[in-house]
Amino acid sequence: MIKIFLKNNLLYKPDLESISPDSGHSYKYAYFDKSYPNTNKVKWHYHPEIELVYINFGVGKRQVGTHLSNYQSGDLILIGSYLPHTGFTKGFEENQKEIVIQFKPEIFEKAFQNLEELKLINQLLELSKKGIVFEGSIKEDIGLRMEGLQYESRIDSFLTFIKILYDLAKEKSKKILNAEGYAFISSPNENKRLKTIFNYIRDHFMDRIVLEEISDQVFMTPQSFCRFFKNSTSKTFTTFLNEYRINHATKLLSETDADIKTICYESGFNNFSNFYRNFKKITKMTPNNYRDEILESLKND
Repeated sequence: MIKIFLKNNLLYKPDLESISPDSGHSYKYAYFDKSYPNTNKVKWHYHPEIELVYINFGVGKRQVGTHLSNYQSGDLILIGSYLPHTGFTKGFEENQKEIVIQFKPEIFEKAFQNLEELKLINQLLELSKKGIVFEGSIKEDIGLRMEGLQYESRIDSFLTFIKILYDLAKEKSKKILNAEGYAFISSPNENKRLKTIFNYIRDHFMDRIVLEEISDQVFMTPQSFCRFFKNSTSKTFTTFLNEYRINHATKLLSETDADIKTICYESGFNNFSNFYRNFKKITKMTPNNYRDEILESLKND
C-alpha cells in the first residue's frame, strides 16, 4: 500500500549508497530475478551515479523524488544523480526480471565532453535529474539490449551501452516525473520537519487536513510552513496532498471493485466534483477510464 511505501521511504532521510563499477567496466551491471532478488529495492536511497532500470513485466510502484505512481506492464526508468528513489518490484513473479545499470555522469563529461555526436546523451543525463519514464515499444527493445550486455566483450558492451543512451535520448515517448525539479534536503532539522509532515499526511490523508493544524505540528506559521514545504519538495502542500490522495485512489481502482464515490471518500475527498477534477488533472483521464484501461491492460498481459 502507498501508506507503507511512504512510511518506509519518503518519511526518512534517504541513505547514501556506495557504488563501484564492475571490474573492467565504467558502469555497474546487475541482473535480478526470482532466484536472485534485488535486496535493496525497498530502501529509500540516493547516489551520485545515474541509474537505468528495466523491468520486463508486472505491476509495481514508483517513488522518485516526490513523484508517486504505479506501473502496470513493466517499467523503463532513468534516475539522475542524487535523486532519491526506492525500488520498483513488489516481488518477483516467474520469468520476471529487473536489470539495473549504474554509471557516473563524469564518464561522458570528461571523456566525451566536446563530441558533437553525444550532445543528445548529455542533454538526456541532465534531464534525468528529474527522473524519466519511457513508454511504448521502446521498453522491450531497450530491455533486450540491456540483458545482452552481460554476454558482450568489454568494448562491445560499452558501445552498446552508448547506443542505448543515444536511442533513449531520441525517444519521444517519455515522461518527466518531477517536472518542477526536486530539491534534496540534507539538513537534519529540515529532514525532521519533513518526517513529521509526511507522518501526519500518512495518518490523516483520509480526513480533512487544516493548514493551521499541520503547521502546528512543526511549530511554524501557515505562511512559513507553505514556503518551507514548497522549497523542500518543489510542490505546494495542496498539490502534494492531492497527488497523495489520487495515487491512493488509483490503487483502489486497480485492486478493488469499490464504486467510484466510495473510492472518492476513502481517498480523503469530501466532494466528488473536487475528486473528479483532481483525478483528471493528475492522471489525464477520468476514474472510470482509468479503471477500464487497467482492466484492458490486464486482459492483454
